[in-house]
Amino acid sequence: MEPSSAPLLMPASAVERQYPVLYKNKVFLLLFSASTLTVLGNAFHSLALSLWVLQETGSAKMMSIMTVSNMIICSLLGSIAGTLADRINRRKLMLCAYLVQSAAALCIALTMTWPHPPFILLLCLTALVTSAGQFHAPAFQASLLTVVGREHIQRAAGWMTLSENISRSTGYALGGMFVAAFGGAPAILIDGMTFLAAFVLVAAAGPFAAAAGKSRVKQSFKQDIAGGFRFIWGNPFARAVTFMLPMLTLFFLSSLMLTQVMAVQVWKATPFQFGLMESCIPLGYMLGSGLILLLGDRIRRRGLVVCIALLLLGPLYTALSLVTEMFIAIALILLIGVTFSFSTLLINIILRLEVPEELQGRLFGVLGSVMTVAPPLGLALFSTASDSFGPPSAMLAAGVLLFTLATAAVLKFKAIRIYN
Repeated sequence: MEPSSAPLLMPASAVERQYPVLYKNKVFLLLFSASTLTVLGNAFHSLALSLWVLQETGSAKMMSIMTVSNMIICSLLGSIAGTLADRINRRKLMLCAYLVQSAAALCIALTMTWPHPPFILLLCLTALVTSAGQFHAPAFQASLLTVVGREHIQRAAGWMTLSENISRSTGYALGGMFVAAFGGAPAILIDGMTFLAAFVLVAAAGPFAAAAGKSRVKQSFKQDIAGGFRFIWGNPFARAVTFMLPMLTLFFLSSLMLTQVMAVQVWKATPFQFGLMESCIPLGYMLGSGLILLLGDRIRRRGLVVCIALLLLGPLYTALSLVTEMFIAIALILLIGVTFSFSTLLINIILRLEVPEELQGRLFGVLGSVMTVAPPLGLALFSTASDSFGPPSAMLAAGVLLFTLATAAVLKFKAIRIYN
């Protein structure tokens, strides 16, 4: 299958309908607001719960149990949730997920006020929030094309990514201050209220995302899951994205950990320098996303841009492993953030344009599963290498390995390489 500027297997309504510009698109603005609110609330929740568990139990083991259980849930539910998002009304699925997440978060906040809350109850409630999130994510991601149309998908995806990064960074900063002032339970109460507000916003958007595959021949749930995997394996775009995004995430998070270690052990960063370094990755990503938004349709050969960005990341990490001055490292880290945005954001845009809408839920579900498992494996591998050979050597190995895999991906996935 060769890349084309024409829609591939898209429903007629997605092609013929005229879509308003984003700032006049009521449905997009409501979904955008709902997503921004929940990302902000999730940052409060994550920070508050982690601190509370560590303070109350004094055990990193308990925190690890919660983290691992959430990872297992994400990896197991991805394809199931994605298939469901392709079979039923996606808006209704999002509304149900928001209600469940709100109720579970409010119950967590209440449980944390008890004198001796059972850890198993908190674990189950947290698992419920995570599970509902897994059903919401593919429904939300697969609905974006339906809401904004092909002509606005690049800007819409860019604004969503930019908003998520700003909300997450702001959420952690505000969440830390809020938890210090009021405690963990009120912070998680805020998360529960943001899910409730998101429910109201999506409900106010009205009908926008009926089941994508309504006109197709009905199959069993099992056949739909199998069909999703067959499509991913057989479609060059889906296969490329399923390889590229988890690979990028694995190396990105592993190298981020190594950067933090190098800042302390090699560059001898002051607290101010360490904080500046930590802000450079999200800042670089936001700068790159903003540039993509600004350029819009003027970006030609998007596939080639993805490939160039992908090939640059390995050498940038290799250069970072050789740096001895903190401020040079900060400049490189900022550039890495910009480069990372050009690879991941444009890959996501290509995915939405070239994967049939009725299969996007399954693809996003499978991606969610793989991208949950890949980063912990990378962190385990490179943290072990860092302890054994030193962080610069581990960073050098990560850069060389990433460049090797990126080269193989660029050569292998012609559909991405020549995409316009």
